[in-house]
Amino acid sequence: MDKLQTIDGQTLTKGIFATEKRIQMEKIAQERIDELDILYEDNHLLVLVKPQNIPTCPDSSRDASIFDIAKAYLQKKYQKQTAYLGLVHRLDRPTGGILVFAKTSKAAARLSSQLQDGIFHKKYMAILQQKPRQESAELVHYLKKNAVNNLVYICPQTTEGAKRAILHYQVIQTLSNGQTLVSIDIHTGRSHQIRVQMSAIDCPLLGDMKYNPQAKKGNLSLWAYSLVFMHPTTQDKMRFLVQPPETTLFKQFNTNNFFKL
Repeated sequence: MDKLQTIDGQTLTKGIFATEKRIQMEKIAQERIDELDILYEDNHLLVLVKPQNIPTCPDSSRDASIFDIAKAYLQKKYQKQTAYLGLVHRLDRPTGGILVFAKTSKAAARLSSQLQDGIFHKKYMAILQQKPRQESAELVHYLKKNAVNNLVYICPQTTEGAKRAILHYQVIQTLSNGQTLVSIDIHTGRSHQIRVQMSAIDCPLLGDMKYNPQAKKGNLSLWAYSLVFMHPTTQDKMRFLVQPPETTLFKQFNTNNFFKL
């Protein structure tokens, strides 16, 4: 028999416990609707800012995700018990920034096609532990994820399951202590891609407890500041830009430079 768990004096099996946790998570999502930072919404799209340190979508932690909160928002808005919300792309839990969700299956399919075709364009700002040797460069590696420890490793191209990862970075500003602000344009959407590739050139991100041996506890210095795509029905070019919160380490830098790129 599955291991038993006790909640409020009741002994529950794993399955029932999971259901209880889901109900609790949905309640938390409903309570957090007012926290949503919505940048744009129409009948097809919902564009918002994901705070750092919450999941993009439901995961094994069963913490309320931005997907859960956004879905609760739509259910409340349209007074429905269920509402369609399509997950188009993700941000790692510690990464904050712009996310777009689809409000119809047709919009989801068209945005996913743009993602595959390279029309869907994301840019990030990051703070590196030290300045790279080159002011600007394209990095190409092959990555493989270890599902057991949730870490991504650089591996030979011939490794089974290896995925090609490409990004381009541009140095924006360097402080006297060597910490460097960069803009990063990713051409592939691999798990932990930016964190692993920058660490591979000895320039890990500040606050990266997974890939930076010198990291101190705190927020990961990675923010999705720009998102560009074509509207799935009107074909208008949609461009969104957002600054990171003032409470982050980004406040040491002149992040206004990003909006000139």
